Amino acid sequence: MRAELPQPPDRSPSARTADKKRSAFLAFAALASLVCAAGCTTAGPSAPPALEASGASVAARNLQDPGLRGFLTRNLGRDPSPAAGGPWDFNTLTWVAFYFHPGVDVARAQWEAARAAQATASARANPTLTLTPGFNSTAGVDSPWFPAIAADIPLETGGKRAARTDAAKLGTEAARQDLFAAAWKIRGDLRQALADLKAAEQRLGVFQTQITAQESILALLEQRRQAGTGTAPEAITARIALWQSRASAAEAERQVPMARQRVAEALGLPASALNGVTFGALSVGPTSSATALVTARQVSLRSRADVLAALARYDSTRAGFTAEAAKRYPDLHFGPSYQWDQGASKWSLGVTLELPVFNRNEGPLAEALAKTRQAAADFNATQTHVIAEIDRALAAQTGATAVIASLAGVQAELTRRQQSLQERLAAGGADQLEVQNGRLELATAELALLDARTQAVAAAGQLEDALQVPFADLAPLLTVNVEKSP
Repeated sequence: MRAELPQPPDRSPSARTADKKRSAFLAFAALASLVCAAGCTTAGPSAPPALEASGASVAARNLQDPGLRGFLTRNLGRDPSPAAGGPWDFNTLTWVAFYFHPGVDVARAQWEAARAAQATASARANPTLTLTPGFNSTAGVDSPWFPAIAADIPLETGGKRAARTDAAKLGTEAARQDLFAAAWKIRGDLRQALADLKAAEQRLGVFQTQITAQESILALLEQRRQAGTGTAPEAITARIALWQSRASAAEAERQVPMARQRVAEALGLPASALNGVTFGALSVGPTSSATALVTARQVSLRSRADVLAALARYDSTRAGFTAEAAKRYPDLHFGPSYQWDQGASKWSLGVTLELPVFNRNEGPLAEALAKTRQAAADFNATQTHVIAEIDRALAAQTGATAVIASLAGVQAELTRRQQSLQERLAAGGADQLEVQNGRLELATAELALLDARTQAVAAAGQLEDALQVPFADLAPLLTVNVEKSP
């Protein structure tokens, strides 16, 4: 005899109704919990760092930082440490600035924000779900509950999402080029700070040489005056010149620590991190032909970060205009719904369509068109500024090079003259005052040559910043055919 499974007892209509009520409420609670869990689990931003801890972290930065060492090794492909007591070269210091300088972090954060905006623009609109529990309070009804559930499924038309995504993508590219432009500015500021420091240190040395010569001249003139072979005005003139040189030396000595502080600021380091650190000499620029530099200029106009950023912003506004034009086509909303009406299942499907009766997005479309024209004007202005900047830098470098050549000839002539005076002094054909005057004259020429070289270094930096091509990479660039250049 086959065993029979026990059967559940028959339920009364009121019990079955209670079960249906319980099931409806459980389903509603489950859906509400699911929606809440989906929308409430995103973690917020971390707490901001404490001011004291942040300040201490900045103050503790130094050139021996392990993270910096690894960063330099990865990007330079070599051990970044100079020889014991050796100078740090400009290229290595540039990467130090890229590691520590807050300007890079700000530009990188703006780029990351643009990338996040791109993800937002490319996202599809979420459907919505509406739960509507209903209750019939009329007595004598078999089941007073009639819950309903409805969905809204949006459908974008006219290519809105694609145009919006293109605009955001081009905005991300503009932010990326802004990061490169920020890096070039940091590099230029560092070069200028190093040039100022080198000039201050060298000027101090020349002034000290002048002071030594003028002290000797003043002593000799005082001896002659006391012996009756010299005059008081000669000694007074020499004393005034000595005071002026001492004042210039004091000013140069004051400028050295200030220039060193600017170097630390350009690197993103505290000044104490540069104690005992020496820096290498800066280049005065390439000696390329005018034709080669014109070629580099044409290449630069298609590769400078600010030009590419302006072009990306223009393309982004054009995509934004396309997105606004697509809004003239109304989106569709499909709304399927279900209702359990006191034991009866009811289904329906609704379609919602915006009617462009009062406007067809004319205002935002005109605004987008104006932004496109503004971006085009900004791009043209950027190109004009770049062309003027390159021409100005080329003129400054050409002029500085000519001045250096002229002053170098004067210095060479004075050096030969000073050597001749030393030989005549040894042979008894010249006196000590004549030799010291020649020494002072040579120091004055060296000071003028130093100023010219400082201007040449600054002009070279302006040219490198204008071309946005490092001089180390300029030689192969200058041989590239314009039509085939990247």
